[in-house]
Amino acid sequence: MTVNPIERLDMPATQVAAEATLLAALAATHSPSDQLAYRLDLWLISHPEAPVSCDADYPGWAPGAAQ
Repeated sequence: MTVNPIERLDMPATQVAAEATLLAALAATHSPSDQLAYRLDLWLISHPEAPVSCDADYPGWAPGAAQ
């Protein structure tokens, strides 16, 4: 068995707080759509390297603009 140093297991306090907030909200809701949204948020918080889109992915796009 290999031992992990505590530095690999430690996470920023802001991440712990965000996860605690989302876990509390997840436990309090009965809405399937809210549960799904909270689970996705938890996944995104725990995977900050996950690819997400940004404005550069959609050049020239403007909300409400005619196509």
